[in-house]
Amino acid sequence: MPELPEVETTRRGIAPHLEGQRVSRVIVRDRRLRWPIPEDLDVRLSGQKIVVVERRAKYLLIQAEVGTLISHLGMSGNLRLVEAGLPALKHEHVDIELESGMALRYTDPRRFGAMLWSLDPHNHELLIRLGPEPLTDLFDGLRLYELSRGRSMAVKPFIMDNAVVVGVGNIYATEALFAAGIDPRRDAKSISKARYIKLAIEIKRILAAAIERGGTTLRDFIGGDGQPGYFQQELFAYGRGEEPCKVCGTIMREVKLGQRASVYCPKCQK
Repeated sequence: MPELPEVETTRRGIAPHLEGQRVSRVIVRDRRLRWPIPEDLDVRLSGQKIVVVERRAKYLLIQAEVGTLISHLGMSGNLRLVEAGLPALKHEHVDIELESGMALRYTDPRRFGAMLWSLDPHNHELLIRLGPEPLTDLFDGLRLYELSRGRSMAVKPFIMDNAVVVGVGNIYATEALFAAGIDPRRDAKSISKARYIKLAIEIKRILAAAIERGGTTLRDFIGGDGQPGYFQQELFAYGRGEEPCKVCGTIMREVKLGQRASVYCPKCQK
């Protein structure tokens, strides 16, 4: 699943081509996504100028003059720019054609993504209860420490909770815990304030680095410019179960936490 850096990479790739452009028409070939695409999306969006393309957590917000298109890439979706009128292949469900002659094309083989319309996106039911963005001053180690008191769940699913902080998915939670030297199985309430401060710093550092390198290419992800991400080359823990730790050489272990695979080093992470 595309995580926050992949979604931010997509936003950066498509925004310069969309902002300031007027939509000529919207072609919907298959409305059957996680939630059905609105029947009147073409009527609502056509003729409008796109004002700005923003991101909230893993949602892309394509704000027009009146209303906002909320898009989620789901498990396997991607948004990329193509020439308007380019014949569509299988799984290419939506084209947002622009007066520039380009089109924003949405592809989603598993159809688990979303394209919804809202006049008040930040108060939409999917976004209103989300926690702070991890790369802002609203997120820090003190927040993690305070919210973790009394929480007996493991620290990894705790930092993956979107009510705590958004966008720290499986890949980057695994990497941040490794960098902070914290065993992902530890109870959230057992982690000290100092260690949470370190963990928050590593979450910010790793997410920022992943964004700068275009995200992490895993299976289907392609950025908005059609190029894959390259942060996968720098992973220390994710996907490295039963391999030697890059720091100490100890064999990495893999366990299940919150139904997700979690890899850690038994020597480096305590």
